[in-house]
Amino acid sequence: MTALLEIQDLTKRFGGVLAIDHLSFAVKEGEILGLIGPNGAGKSTLFNLINGIFSADRGRILFRGVDITGEPPYRIARRGLARTHQIVQPLAEMTVLENCTVSACFGRENLAVAGARAAAREAAALVGLEDRLAVPAAQLTIAGKKRLELARALASRPALLLLDEVLAGLNPTEVEHMISVMRGIRERGITILIIEHLMHAIMSLSQRIVVLNSGQKLAEGTPAEVANDPAVIEAYLGDPALAAELHGGR
Repeated sequence: MTALLEIQDLTKRFGGVLAIDHLSFAVKEGEILGLIGPNGAGKSTLFNLINGIFSADRGRILFRGVDITGEPPYRIARRGLARTHQIVQPLAEMTVLENCTVSACFGRENLAVAGARAAAREAAALVGLEDRLAVPAAQLTIAGKKRLELARALASRPALLLLDEVLAGLNPTEVEHMISVMRGIRERGITILIIEHLMHAIMSLSQRIVVLNSGQKLAEGTPAEVANDPAVIEAYLGDPALAAELHGGR
């Protein structure tokens, strides 16, 4: 598989804090790559660098071989890179269909309204919201809003999807449904880079995993390789429950 996204020597400081420290790795086309690490490791900062919210102090971000470092978020979205946010913020008074239609209008295919509505319906169906199209986003449950967040990203018809803790706050049944949805997304040819603290989910979903700690790449490999890496186990020892889940998620 060729590299769809390449992170090259990426560095980001916030005052005296080195949030991302000379980070390099690649996301291969067609894979699900998991991104894990303790709280404060730099995972969400990395997503904000990739999709143009933050500017890098050093290094490059290549998407399909093109340097997108420093491009604004709207232009990166047009290139086919979409993301979800850990704290969902749908357009509360707009319906599910309207939320997804807005995303489709500003996505990779630059769709007019009629085409955007079709893309919105397709995205909503993929996440199980096809019967909620006319419901205002504010009336959805937490799980429904999580699905909507994913549907909005999918409506932009991305080549690469950045998922930031889409499973947080869901019950076990909802988690299993979302795992199935993500596998279906990959089967449609969409590459996924996912941040997740739910270890059994990330271990079962990912072909490869990158582990961050204090902004640096601590480890990279298959789920089994990462789960048995002494440096990774040590990094998680501050949270015994998480360490146990990591080791048990092979």
